[in-house]
Amino acid sequence: MLIGYARVSTEDQNLDLQRDTLTAAGCQKVFEEKESGRAGTKRPALDAALAYLRAEDQLVVWKIDRLGRSLREMLDTAHMLQERGVRLRSLTEQVDTETATGRMMFNFLGTIAEYFLDLNRERTLAGLKAAVARGRKGGRPRKITDSDLEAGRALLGAGTIPVAEIAKRLGVSRKTFYLYFPQARARSQAKV
Repeated sequence: MLIGYARVSTEDQNLDLQRDTLTAAGCQKVFEEKESGRAGTKRPALDAALAYLRAEDQLVVWKIDRLGRSLREMLDTAHMLQERGVRLRSLTEQVDTETATGRMMFNFLGTIAEYFLDLNRERTLAGLKAAVARGRKGGRPRKITDSDLEAGRALLGAGTIPVAEIAKRLGVSRKTFYLYFPQARARSQAKV
């Protein structure tokens, strides 16, 4: 039986391409998830797919890197499947671990995937360091300006206006408000 596994890293991404490709390849069941592929990340759909597989089944992925970003993790998964008598097939790279050549290509492509991930990480860190050296600061822009902070402190200090109302006046959610004014949360929890 062909069992498919499809994964994208973020909620913004779409599984349609992988789902369609796996279905066209003959997968009778496809496990899907939106989880990061970083090493050590929990991936419940992959765990479910691995538990579902039986000897003589084949786990089919769109690309090898869908199994994870760490070469060690990909190899461990491939070896575990091999010990259970389950084949692994990647559609994009046309790799099938049933053959010696397929197993060699799997190892080679996994190494390359990890290399490019590491290279991208190094470039990103170098870019961030260069930006900091130029005085630029990364991250999202602040939701509350300095003048809003002062106004929020004054309104909190008065003690007569509820936090929800102050947050509304500043144009932020209560959750965001508490990020900027953690003492307000501590004070509201002490009242309860």
